[in-house]
Amino acid sequence: VQLQASGGGLVQAGGSLRLSCQVSGNIFSVYDMGWYRQAPGKQRELVATVTSGGITNYADSVKGRFTISRDNAKNTVYLQMNSLKPEDTALYHCNAGVQGVWPAIIDNYWGQGTQVTVSS
Repeated sequence: VQLQASGGGLVQAGGSLRLSCQVSGNIFSVYDMGWYRQAPGKQRELVATVTSGGITNYADSVKGRFTISRDNAKNTVYLQMNSLKPEDTALYHCNAGVQGVWPAIIDNYWGQGTQVTVSS
């Protein structure tokens, strides 16, 4: 199972970016998907998650500015980031719970990360 993230970049404060992360490989089903971020010198923190049924959860710091969504047919999760702030600068990682076809086990997978830099 591989998670391929894309969409990061450099943007000015107040701008927008859209991150994408596609799951591929030995997939029977994809469960919860999410985005986490890690800034230099800080621990990784949750940004947003979405269940297979579309229930979302957000960190307080991004509520009202970020929107997480998913396309189950494409096994892809998105993060629309608006009104970006310099404190949003971090390496953003996607995450997914995936059940394989065989062996039929559920495991947690991480993408390689995509850098988001917001200039003031």
